[in-house]
Amino acid sequence: MANFNILIPIITFYLLLFPISKTIAETDTITNLHSLSKNQTLVSKNGQFELGFFTLDNSTNHYYLAIWYKKIPLQTIVWVANREKPATNPNSLQLIINNTLLLGQDNKTVLWSVNITRKLKNPILQLLDSGNLVLREDNEENKYLWQSFDYPGNTLLPGMKLGKDLRTGFERRLTAWKNEKDPSPGTLSWEMDVTVWPEPMQRIGSMKQFSTGAWNGLDYASKPTRKNLPFFSFVYFSSQDEVYFAFNLENNSVPGRIVLDQPSYRRLYLAWTDKQWVIFNSLPRVFCERYSVCGANSHCDWSKSEIDACDCLRGFRPNHTGGCLRDKPLNCESDGFVKYVKMKVPDTENCWYLNQSMNLDECREKCLRNCSCTAYANSDIRGEGSGCALWSGDLYDLRILPDAGQDLYIRVPASELALIDRSKEEQEEDPEVPLYDLSVIASSTDNFSDKNKLGEGGFGSVFKGTLENGQRIAVKRLSTGSGQGIKEFKNEIALIAKLQHRNLVKLQGYCIQNKEKLLIYEYMPNKSLDFFIFDQTQRMVLDWPTRFDIICGIARGLLYLHQDSRLTVIHRDLKASNVLLDDEMNPKISDFGLARILGGDQTTEMTRRVVGTYGYIAPEYAIDGNFSVKSDVFSFGVLLLEIVSGKKNRGDEHLNENTNLVGYAWKLWMEGRPLELISEDIKESCNGSEALRCIHISFLCLEQHPHDRPCMSSVVTMLGSEICLPKPKQPALFVGEYSSSNKTNLASVNELSTSILEAR
Repeated sequence: MANFNILIPIITFYLLLFPISKTIAETDTITNLHSLSKNQTLVSKNGQFELGFFTLDNSTNHYYLAIWYKKIPLQTIVWVANREKPATNPNSLQLIINNTLLLGQDNKTVLWSVNITRKLKNPILQLLDSGNLVLREDNEENKYLWQSFDYPGNTLLPGMKLGKDLRTGFERRLTAWKNEKDPSPGTLSWEMDVTVWPEPMQRIGSMKQFSTGAWNGLDYASKPTRKNLPFFSFVYFSSQDEVYFAFNLENNSVPGRIVLDQPSYRRLYLAWTDKQWVIFNSLPRVFCERYSVCGANSHCDWSKSEIDACDCLRGFRPNHTGGCLRDKPLNCESDGFVKYVKMKVPDTENCWYLNQSMNLDECREKCLRNCSCTAYANSDIRGEGSGCALWSGDLYDLRILPDAGQDLYIRVPASELALIDRSKEEQEEDPEVPLYDLSVIASSTDNFSDKNKLGEGGFGSVFKGTLENGQRIAVKRLSTGSGQGIKEFKNEIALIAKLQHRNLVKLQGYCIQNKEKLLIYEYMPNKSLDFFIFDQTQRMVLDWPTRFDIICGIARGLLYLHQDSRLTVIHRDLKASNVLLDDEMNPKISDFGLARILGGDQTTEMTRRVVGTYGYIAPEYAIDGNFSVKSDVFSFGVLLLEIVSGKKNRGDEHLNENTNLVGYAWKLWMEGRPLELISEDIKESCNGSEALRCIHISFLCLEQHPHDRPCMSSVVTMLGSEICLPKPKQPALFVGEYSSSNKTNLASVNELSTSILEAR
């Protein structure tokens, strides 16, 4: 800012020598013989833009010097000079040109100024039809001493640059207004991240929020985040002197602008119709567009629903703090690469090498020879592709795109390549999970020591273990009397290996050696759900918000099994002991030993041997052996009541011996006392409307006839919204011995329920 005291004589001189009338003939320039006051404006040559003073709120009497669209009746501000220092006395405002450009009030206060390094002879200030306000010498039409396009506010106009001058370090960046009544800079910004491979980056404060990705020769890497824009063309320029992003309009008769809207969106406005701007796009729009929403070394798949869009890269496993970690360390001499297609390349902050002349084979060798290189890709995807970009360390902001993206190659150990490069016959024979040596698992569990035993059931025992790399695991050791042969064992592994969801326990590997059959799972430190809700002491750990989150997580896991996975899977043994809890009390459905797959358009299946656990089995399954996804819905309904009440459906001492939890809950419902079902331990933290909705949903899930029960997608919707629920019918209330047709043989829970990690 200039010192206004020094300039007072100059201002006074001009005001005395050149008195200003209240109106000026419409013009696009002022000279050093004139100034601009409150009621005067500049209008660009063809009337596209106007410069003048405006106020956002008359009650505060704050005035700003700004540029707006002239031909659009709704005042649309595109640039503000004094956005951090509004004028409070508009009648004394003056914009003056001398050897500087200065906005002041009261002949003593500088609100905004521009310092010019050279002495001006005949300076003029001109508003161009592009919306650019320029200061120049009268005889130097295209040589600007200063221009507003170099100092953008919250709006990017066609022809404006977003980038950096690499010689001087000067940056052009956008910052949102604090709010609609305050144009001072907010927390949302958009600038060019000048890395080895520059990319535009949107931030909230210092936190990265959204990136369009680096320029790949055709467009920015995440092109599907934008619709086809017939009126826009996007520009990327990079040299030793500068790097910038810009856009142009193909049809100048159609206005367009990009605006940062606090708190978190970049909006592209195209055209003025029907007395309003048309919002052509808002970024980020969807879950996968949020910056690195899945964490390090994972990708977000646009084609999947939000609940299961995230997945680890091959050779990585989920990290309890977010993102993914390598399953096994890299070995520089024997590593290889996994190819991903239609991928947005990672954040270029960790891109350490860029060469525009290399081919892809040379790029691969360059990465392979450097042990710190974790990924490579072409930097230009035009034609058959060219150029080379290399990354080191963790990889962030990866997205699988629906109709664009490019090939990306991720470094993995040789053991991962062995799984990928098997023949089709071998893949069908063996599941796609690591095969562990028995000695490794025995060592990790201290030779299956009793001190490491987590639980025991008809299937065998479960042990906790720690691998050499520090990874904790849970080992399910099948007993020789489990009745499961090698083929059945591999079928179970193949099924579980195909299921990848945050609310399902992940299979880490298996072992078949010396008559041992072992399943290696991720370790769940907080045991199973029944350990908490049915224990007089532990039940107090789970307050209502935690229980509701667990309910929603179980529902999402079942939805994935029934609908969103590549297979239609019926669990057939959903119960509290088969829901495990991680260190943040997130639920994970476990034990797929009884699970069945429905193929094609199949909706139901029949079995002669009914398996499962008393108290959770649907009536049509218990009586006739018919099971479907609605059988799991019934089990979920029972589990829902157990979580709300803290009581078991069968054998709870607090229930009448002649009824079960379902019957007791229905009695309370019919008497208008459903909230009495809520466990005393959570009543203080309980959200009554949420609990009542859960009880209502449970009765819908417990309908006698399968076709009356909702599917899990409807259950998830009902849990997450306030939609009106249908009136429930009386649920299936029978308990004790299930009646059975001649073709059904209901086995006992001890014989058939193979619940892993039964107790922690």
